[in-house]
Order: sequence, then structure tokens, then C-alpha cells
Amino acid sequence: MSTPSSAQPFAASPSPDDNPRALRLIRLWLFLLAGLVFAMVLVGGATRMTGSGLAITEWKPVLGALPPLNEQDWLSEFEKYKAIPQYALLNAQMQLAEFKSIYWWEWGHRQLGRFVGVVFALGYIGLYMGGHIRGRRALALLGLGVLGGLQAFVGWFMVASGLKPGMTAVEPVRLMLHLTLASMIFALLITTATALKPRQERISPAHAKMARGLLILTLIQIALGALVAGNHAGLIYNTWPMMDGHFLPPVVFQEWQDKGAEAFVDGIAVVQFNHRLGAYLLLSLALLHAYQISKAYPGTSARKRSTAIVWLMVVQSLIGIGTLVMVVPFHMALTHQAFAMLVLGMTAAHAAACRAR
Repeated sequence: MSTPSSAQPFAASPSPDDNPRALRLIRLWLFLLAGLVFAMVLVGGATRMTGSGLAITEWKPVLGALPPLNEQDWLSEFEKYKAIPQYALLNAQMQLAEFKSIYWWEWGHRQLGRFVGVVFALGYIGLYMGGHIRGRRALALLGLGVLGGLQAFVGWFMVASGLKPGMTAVEPVRLMLHLTLASMIFALLITTATALKPRQERISPAHAKMARGLLILTLIQIALGALVAGNHAGLIYNTWPMMDGHFLPPVVFQEWQDKGAEAFVDGIAVVQFNHRLGAYLLLSLALLHAYQISKAYPGTSARKRSTAIVWLMVVQSLIGIGTLVMVVPFHMALTHQAFAMLVLGMTAAHAAACRAR
């Protein structure tokens, strides 16, 4: 009988769930869901960058699955869009053909979310009916589904902020909440799937704790990046390593003075500086962790994973710098977001696989 460790957040007590075939099926299902969430985040990023996020002004979880089916339906949807501030303030010259373009991005994003829900529901029901998940594990996996449902609500909560009078985009703090929750779900899927795979290696509690710290700091860094995106803060201070000729520009202090704590979420200079600083701290911690693991556990999977994390973070940092100095071109920004999820996936797998001895 196996004993769940602290690195196995959703491991259940020994049961029929623990036979190899059941565990393999659960892991395949979880990794499939993780891949779909990864795609969901990328489509969501493209939706935001194309200015398409407010194209659908109603939340219809079921009926909204059907797009406009004829010209009259399209005109009806366009009239609803014309009633929101974004159209009046930014897109008053937009024609129906242009509206269709942004509509399809937002519809595709929502449709992919529905598909993720269907895959979760069918997989869960099939595994439960097959006797592969029971007890605590069944409840824990159901909790992941609840988080997915909450994410759908948070998505609408975010969109609704952009429909308010005078708004032309969603509120940055709600965008941060939406992306952070998606990232947490992605990380939980990876950690849960990884924790179900038998391993022989053990590392010290201190090293395992640092691995979990890397995961938490990666999530924080993604949240900081969402604030940069939400405030369009990447469109200014497009130099590196300095901002406006300074490592810590005076405008940061000015924003703190003018806005107080609100500068953390809507101070353009502050959010960009925080994201830069977060990158330095995260890469430094990853380097230290990889060094310690390499010294203590040479030739192990833990060493390979910790080294891979460093290289992924280095590449991600270079992409981030390139995105900034090139003033956020679409392809670079989307690549930056994709690599953020790759870094998160690797840190999640590493944290789950590092079982303290």
C-alpha cells in the first residue's frame, strides 16, 4: 500500500484507483485536459490582442454555443456590439465584415471552454463508472471540475467590466484574475497527473520546498504579466535593461505617490517594473535551485528537470525582452504567453515529482 506524500496534492488512499491501468487512464485524461487548457490560454491571449474580447456582449453558457446562422443574426449581434462603449469610442467606423472577424475570435475562445468542460465531464463519468476513481480522489478530481466552472464565471465577470460606461477594455485586475485562475487549473492538472506516476527518487524537504516555491513564484509572475497586458504597459519604456534610463525610474515612485496601492494594478510604470523584477527573482531562484539539485543529486531526473526549468526561463526571458523592445508585436507576445505556460508546466511537474524523503 502506498502512502500519499505532501507532493501528491490529490492522491487518494489506496484503493482500486491505484492499479496501473487506472492510474494510466487518469493521467492521460488529465494531460489531455492540460493540453486543452494550454490551447485555451493561447486562444484567450490572441482574443485579447486582437481586441475581440468584448465582441459578444451576453453570457449564454448553453445557447451561446450556436454562432449567428444567417445575415439577420449577424446584424442582430452587431447591433448589440454597437451599444457598448468600445464600439462608440474605438470602432465607430467598423463594418460588419470586421465585426465578424473579432466575433469569431471570442466565439472560438468560449467554444473551446465549452469543449474543455465536455472532455472533463465525459472523462470523469467514464472513469467513475469504470471504477477507476473513488473516494477522496473522486472528490478531488471533481474539485478540478468545479474550478473549471468557476473559471467560466470569472471569464464573464472579466468581460462584464469592459461593458461599463466609458470602458473600452476589461479591467486589468479582472484580466489578472482570469489568467491566474486558468494558470492555477493548468498547474493543478499537471501536478495531479505527475503525482500519480510511481517514482523512486527522494530529495530533502528543503529542496522539495524550494521546488514548490518556484511553482508559486511562477504563478505570481504570470499574474504580474497579466497586469502588464491589461494596462498595455508593454507599449512604453521599450528598452532593456533600463526603464527610461534608470533601473528603477522615478516615475515608479510618482505613481505610488499618486495612486497609492492602486498603482500595483493600474500604474503603468509600476506594473512593468514589478514584472521585470519578478523575472529577475524567478530566474535567480531557478538557478540556485538547479545548482543545489545538481550538487546533491547528480544524474537524477530531479537534476534534469531543474536544469530544463532554467533553460526554459532563459528562453522565456529573451522572448520577453524581445517582445518589449519590438513594442509587443502579435507573434512575439503570443509566443511569450505560450512559453510562460511551458515554464509553469515544467515547474508544476517538478514540484509534484520532488517527493521529500
